[in-house]
Amino acid sequence: MIRFTFRTCLAVLAGLVLAATGVWASPAGEEEPAAAMEKEMVRDPATGKMVTAPEYGGTLTRPIKEEWHHPDLMFSAWATTFVTGVLEKPAMVNWGIDRAEFNYVGGDPPLFALKDALAESWEQPDPLTIIFKVRQGVHWHNKPPMNGRELTAQDIEYNYHRLLGLGSGFTEVSEVIPGGLTDVVFESITATDNWTVVFTLKEPQLDALRIVLNNHFVHTYPPEVIKEHGDATDWRNLVGTGPFMLTEWVEGSSITWTKNPDYWGYDEKYPQNRLPYVDEIRSPIMPEEATYLAALRAGRVDWLGGVNVIRSVDQAESLQRSNPEILLWTIIGASTTATGLNVSKAPFDDIRVRKAMQMALDLETINDVYFKGYGDTTPHGQMGDAGIGYFIPFEEWPEEVKKGYMYDPAGAEALLDEAGYPRGTDGIRFKPVFTESARYDLSFRELLASYWRDIGVDIEIKVYESAERSAIRKARTFEMIYHEMAYGSIANPLNGPDRFLSTVPYNSVAAEDPVYDAMYEAAAAATTIEEQQRLVKELDMYAIERHWAVWAIAAPTFEAVQPWVKGYNGELQLGRIDINFVLARLWIDSELKEAMGQ
Repeated sequence: MIRFTFRTCLAVLAGLVLAATGVWASPAGEEEPAAAMEKEMVRDPATGKMVTAPEYGGTLTRPIKEEWHHPDLMFSAWATTFVTGVLEKPAMVNWGIDRAEFNYVGGDPPLFALKDALAESWEQPDPLTIIFKVRQGVHWHNKPPMNGRELTAQDIEYNYHRLLGLGSGFTEVSEVIPGGLTDVVFESITATDNWTVVFTLKEPQLDALRIVLNNHFVHTYPPEVIKEHGDATDWRNLVGTGPFMLTEWVEGSSITWTKNPDYWGYDEKYPQNRLPYVDEIRSPIMPEEATYLAALRAGRVDWLGGVNVIRSVDQAESLQRSNPEILLWTIIGASTTATGLNVSKAPFDDIRVRKAMQMALDLETINDVYFKGYGDTTPHGQMGDAGIGYFIPFEEWPEEVKKGYMYDPAGAEALLDEAGYPRGTDGIRFKPVFTESARYDLSFRELLASYWRDIGVDIEIKVYESAERSAIRKARTFEMIYHEMAYGSIANPLNGPDRFLSTVPYNSVAAEDPVYDAMYEAAAAATTIEEQQRLVKELDMYAIERHWAVWAIAAPTFEAVQPWVKGYNGELQLGRIDINFVLARLWIDSELKEAMGQ
């Protein structure tokens, strides 16, 4: 779920006069600052808001926490740090979609949100065949060894062969592909002419088309670079077809992308405008939140989003007070505050105990106190609001199930008594251990523990380094541990429910339920979307009814943007971690920026 909210009071903003300029700031969609009043205004067709007309030029600065080792996705899933906006996929997210239909927050986008990119069109004439028609007129960057030559179907074929070991000299699947693309079993991938690629599957896979179009790993690398150097790990050799060229990487300092003057793409909202608008994207490396917030306040950062978001409500509200001209967006995604209970060991092998742990939590008060009301307390299972059609909303749950997710400390105590865990002379029923990572703030866990202590459950929080905690989870020796809920989406509805499978190492409830496993396999084998939706709903509700995990709160994060950055409406990414494709569609109001002293 995404909620676009500006918590800055309009009355305060309207009265905020920048003495030297006469500029006042306001949320997008309301009145534009005074410096923009005489400029041409256009309507954003995806939001209905009025905004100053797009213009070209300038540098857009967005900080990143860290740079990764190299830009080759064949060997590192995090190479996207470098290749975003440089390399392209067969399909991309349609920037022109109504924001009420698609929120641009989740990772892998659903099929309906995709539009043509390197593939001009596609079809699936039968369950075992997918055909791409490659866009003509797309040229590689004018940089050796590609030198601006035209993209062909053979380039697309080469990249899939390289990832999947299906030809062109490649015989092994990339070791870093975690699923999705490897879930599709291919017979062959063949360029039948310069503009056609045919994918032949060995067996049907319901989500195959979306996966081959826009999976995280299907960025198209330049074949000549791979042939000449053996890989694309040296950023200096990276050549793409996208709106930006990777032109500088100063390790530990910054990464710079420069406009591709020959880019083929146009703005989906304003189709007469060739992309990108800005001349340059610069990403200073700023690992610490205090550093990039200070830079934002000083106007040295234009856009704060993606990985570098504001995670503290206090920090967000402090920023509103010090810089009310900066626009904030509240983003709510999966719940990263849930708790996994080891259902294979006492006391959590008893559903009454698990239900009591849920009923002990006053989530509304916790949200008000800890997240100041910004979080979402509505109970979910593994499927989140992004999984429209694949989950049953809380208001439609059976009444008896709803009761188990409502605050009722007296009812929780009665369940614990019934389960055979009375209070001892010290008032304690049992003392489980919560296994936590050293990278997380313990204050939220301690707040939950205070509620559990009220019903006689005394939690001991033990902190481990991430690798050690992961090993404990994999060995299933934990009692309580971090868990994510509301994770699944319409794009990959089985990514989320799979966390309860008996066979997965990241099962944070230690469930070994053959009924659940069979239900999951049936959903994975579904042959129609409608059948899969029905089966995933049943699967999700099965786990909800059994209280395998304790739902907490979907916590907020905050994105921030300077008022001179236009065209932005809280979008996190254009596909998984494809952040620079969003920034290619934003522009800088240079007059406003200058008027504000920047």
